[in-house]
Amino acid sequence: MRRLQALSLVLYVTTALAMGGCGEGGAQGGATVSVYVVPPLCQEVRGRVDDAGRKAGDLKVRVLCLRRVERGGQADLAMAGKNARRATEDSTSVAFLEAPGPAAAFTRSIVENADVAWVKTNSAATVVQQILRALEGEGSSPRRSVLDEVG
Repeated sequence: MRRLQALSLVLYVTTALAMGGCGEGGAQGGATVSVYVVPPLCQEVRGRVDDAGRKAGDLKVRVLCLRRVERGGQADLAMAGKNARRATEDSTSVAFLEAPGPAAAFTRSIVENADVAWVKTNSAATVVQQILRALEGEGSSPRRSVLDEVG
């Protein structure tokens, strides 16, 4: 009986968290959305989002720096996949910013299949502006608004 109650509680909490995310159902004012970023771009993205007050409209914007996947020109595809899955499993995720390199082609399909905006760029300045502008709009969901703007 306890096991069934624990399973029910886990299911309830998981459902509540998923409903509070920013997928197709939208996000409430004051909610936090997440932008996942690979290491070469992370400082620049974090700086741009900090300059905007870590907000876009009435949403809080969080930058999550991912683990490095390339060393000496070689990509660790297992780590690249783990990074991409981390972003797609997060209901608050609105974008995945990737630098050009051998891992980019691998992460793209994972992220795009989850309807999260995947952007390959050397410089994140313009992309961050586009993401923030999309989040300030009145779209049906932050994820869809960002995907429509930059994806």
